[in-house]
Amino acid sequence: MTWQPELDELRAREKMARQMGGADKVKRQHDAGRLTIRERIDALADPGSFHEVGTIAGKASYDGDNKLIELTSSNCVMGRADIDGRPVVIVGDDFTVRGGSADATIKEKPLMAEQMAEALRLPIIRIIEGSGGGGSVKTIETTGRANLPGGISSGTQAFHYTTNNMSVVPVVGLGLGSVAGLGSARLVASHYSVMTKDTSAMFVAGPPVVARTGQNLTKMELGGWEIQTRAGAVDHAVDTEEEAFAATRRFLSYLPSSVYNVAPRGPRTDDPNRREEMLFHAIPRETRKVYRMRPILDAVLDKGSFFEMGKNFGRSIITGLARIDGLPVAVMASDPYFYGGAWTADACNKVIRFIDMAETFHIPVVYFLDCPGFLIGLEAEKSAVIRLGTRAMAAVNQTTVPWCTMIVRNSFGVAGAVHQPAGRFAVRYAWVSARWGSLPLEGGIEAAYRQDIADSEDPKAKLREIEDRLNKLRSPHRTAEAFWVEELIDPRDTRKLLVDFARLAEPLRRPGPTGFGIRP
Repeated sequence: MTWQPELDELRAREKMARQMGGADKVKRQHDAGRLTIRERIDALADPGSFHEVGTIAGKASYDGDNKLIELTSSNCVMGRADIDGRPVVIVGDDFTVRGGSADATIKEKPLMAEQMAEALRLPIIRIIEGSGGGGSVKTIETTGRANLPGGISSGTQAFHYTTNNMSVVPVVGLGLGSVAGLGSARLVASHYSVMTKDTSAMFVAGPPVVARTGQNLTKMELGGWEIQTRAGAVDHAVDTEEEAFAATRRFLSYLPSSVYNVAPRGPRTDDPNRREEMLFHAIPRETRKVYRMRPILDAVLDKGSFFEMGKNFGRSIITGLARIDGLPVAVMASDPYFYGGAWTADACNKVIRFIDMAETFHIPVVYFLDCPGFLIGLEAEKSAVIRLGTRAMAAVNQTTVPWCTMIVRNSFGVAGAVHQPAGRFAVRYAWVSARWGSLPLEGGIEAAYRQDIADSEDPKAKLREIEDRLNKLRSPHRTAEAFWVEELIDPRDTRKLLVDFARLAEPLRRPGPTGFGIRP
C-alpha cells in the first residue's frame, strides 16, 4: 500500500496550475510581446533554483462525487530562488488569470512573500503586471459589500510590508505590463524599479477611469516610461524583459542580502594605480563651458562598474552604484549639462532617496562635486527648492557611512555646502580646477561694486580689473594656505586616492538597522 493516488492527484493539480489562465490567455500574452510569469521567473533566476510556494492554491471545481474537474491557480506566483548563487524571494502577478486583478488572487500569497523576505532577510523582487489591489468594481457585486481600504482585514498587513521591507532588504520592482492602483504602489516602493518601454505603463488609475475627468489618453500618454522616468516615479526603462532581468541581477550585485550584512567586496580587476591623462584637461578653464562628467567617472571608478540609477530624473545630479578596487560604493556626481549642475527640487529629491538607500545598506559614498548652488528664479521658488534642499542637507548630515568628496569645479552657496556630512570626519580632496565661495563672482561683482564701476571712466575696464583682483584672491591655493580645505590634488591622482579611501572604508561599515526607516 502506497500513497501513489494522493501523489498522482498532487501532480495533476500542479500540471493544471502551470497551465495558468489557459492556452488562449498565454498566447494573448505572447502576442502582446510579454512573457508569462513562469517564463519571467525562469529567465530571472538561476536555472532550476526556483522553489515555488503555494503552487496549487487557487479556485477549483468538482463533480457530484467531489472529484476534481478543473483548477485555476491564483494569479500570484511566489517562492524562493537563487540569483547569481544568492537566495532571494520572487513574487509575481500572473496576467493570464483575470489580468492580474486581486479578484483572482489569494491575498495571503503576496503577503507571505513579503513576510518571507523580512524573516529570512532575503532580497525581494516583485514582478508586477496588474492592479493587485482590493479588486475591481465587480467585486462589490460578487462579495455583496464594498471594501474599506485599510480596513479590518489580514490583507492590510501588506501595506506594512510593502514599505517596511525597504528598511530591511533590497527591494526591486519590475513593471512588465499595465500596472495600476496598489500595483503601482508596490512597484515604486522599491530601491530600484524598471519598466519595459513598449509593453508597460504605470498609473494610479487607467485611461477608462481618467477619461471620466475629461482627459482622453492612451496608456502610454498617461503612464508610459517617458512620463514615469522623467517624473522620478520609476528609475529605469529598458527595451526587453530580458534587459530588465539583467538590470535586476546587476543592481543586487552591489548590495548585501539585508541590512544585517554588508556588501561583499568583489574581485579586484582594475589597476589601483591607473592614471588617466584625460583627467588633467577634463575641466575647461573657461568657467562657463560645460564638460561631460560620465567619462570622468569611467576614468576613476573600476572599469565598467558604474551602474547609473534614475538617469532621466533630477538630471543635474548623477547617481549610481559602482566599485572602487572591488568595494561597492554609492556615487553622486554633478552634471553641468543641466542647469550648470545647480540643484533643482527634483535633484534634491533624487539625492535624498539615493543617500537614504546608501545609509540603509551601509554603502560608502563618493561625491564628485561641481555645484554652483540651488537653481534660482521664480519657477525654482515655486518648487520649494530651498525646503527640499534643506531636507537633502539633513539626509547627508544623518549618514554614518564613510564619505569621500572630490571637488571637481564649483562649490557655491548652501547647495555647494551639502557636499559632505557636517559634524563628523569625511575625506575630501579638491582638484586644482576647483573654485568656491558663498556665491559665484559672476553677476555678484556688478552688485557689490556698483558704485565703483559707475564712477570709473571706463566701467568695462574697471569691471575686468575687479574680477582679476578677486579671482587671484579666491584661488584654491589661498584657501589651502589657511587650511580651509585639506588637500589640492592633481586630477590624475584621483583613482589612487579613491582606492585608498575604499581600503579605509571597508572595515568601517557597520551591519544592522539604521536609525530611521527609509521611505519610497
